[in-house]
Formats: sequence, C-alpha cells, structure tokens
Amino acid sequence: MRLSAGEKYEIIQTVTTSEIGVKRTLASFGIARSTFYRWYQKYLENGYDGLKQGHRTYKRQWNSIPEDQKNLVVEVALEHSELSSRELAYKITDEQGIFISESSVYRILKQRNLIPAPNHFLLSAANEFKDKTEFVHQMWQTDFTYFKIVGWGWYYLSTV
Repeated sequence: MRLSAGEKYEIIQTVTTSEIGVKRTLASFGIARSTFYRWYQKYLENGYDGLKQGHRTYKRQWNSIPEDQKNLVVEVALEHSELSSRELAYKITDEQGIFISESSVYRILKQRNLIPAPNHFLLSAANEFKDKTEFVHQMWQTDFTYFKIVGWGWYYLSTV
C-alpha cells in the first residue's frame, strides 16, 4: 500500500508528538520502523517535497552484461576473426580493461550468429588396421580422443 505525501506527513507528526513512544505508535499504524525513519530522513533533508512519490528507476540485473560491452565483444570478434572465444576474452580484458569470461564471449557471439557450426570429421570403420604392428605394444598412442565412426557411433579414446 502506497501512502501519499500528506499521509506520510501526518504519520511523522503523530509519531514525533506521541507520548507512547515510536515503536508502539508505529505498531498501531502497522508501519515498520525502517520505513518510518526512511520517510523521516527524506522529510528532514527536503521537507514536505521529500515525501512525494519519486519515479522508480529500474536498474539492470546485477550480473547481466551491459549492451555496450556486448557490442564491444562483437566489434573485437569481427576485427580478429581468427581468435577463439578464449583468446578474445583475454584480448578484451588486457586491452580494454573489461573483464569478461570466455563463456560469456562465446554466448554473445552465438546469440548474434557469429559462431559457425562445428565441423565433424566422419571416419569409416575398417575390418582391420591399415598399418599393422609387428611387435607387442608397438601402437601405444592415438592422435585423437573423441570421434565418430560411421556405423558405430561416438567413441572416446584415451591415450595409452
């Protein structure tokens, strides 16, 4: 419930002249002491005009990235298209003095359709190895870790 400036002024006058004390007087009105003292401080600073309802200013969410910083990320990304989102984040932090995480850079670029779809290399499975080993433990390391084999699916290979 919002009170007008006149109602706030009447409550201030009643509370300041009350003989039963501030706490009990405010309890009878159902008003919190913090609210009363906020009104009273505004009244002391600006008089009756301080009690008038001001316009609410809506602030941005505390953890959202401002639009000008998002535009800066896009500008830097377009100037340096060869850099990854991690490298762009470091570049912006070092040169512009604005900290932004690599995941935020990636998310911003993806929202603006500046991240291409990843390229997948498809491998067909063979019945046997092309380069056969001659000794035990001759083939002990792989060159890739995650790949798709046509007809088999996605596989994760760890280095041995």
